[in-house]
Amino acid sequence: QVQLVEAGGGLVQAGGSLRLSCTASGRTFRIYGMGWFRQAPGKEREFVARISWSGLPTAYADSVKGRFTISRDTAKNTVYLQMNSLQPEDPAVYYCVASKDSTWSAYDSWGQGTPVTVSS
Repeated sequence: QVQLVEAGGGLVQAGGSLRLSCTASGRTFRIYGMGWFRQAPGKEREFVARISWSGLPTAYADSVKGRFTISRDTAKNTVYLQMNSLQPEDPAVYYCVASKDSTWSAYDSWGQGTPVTVSS
């Protein structure tokens, strides 16, 4: 089992920045990579970004390219999401995910989520 704990969510003004973190524990040796999804009220959960523990490849949703950056610290079993230029469409609960599948066909573990609120 892998447990994921997110941190760093909160309230920020439009145009501001936040950095989310997600730390994995348990059977972390099974993890191929980690990433982030988000879910806004009334909308389905959507993919945001992902990264392998090797650092490659990375992937981003078109809506966040150029504004968000995903990174990882393998020594800490932690992945980060640096969110810059936050916009009114970005508020959501952000969920950390982990996958043991190199094809990313399944996300095996999910965090409980951390909310991000953007004021305007």
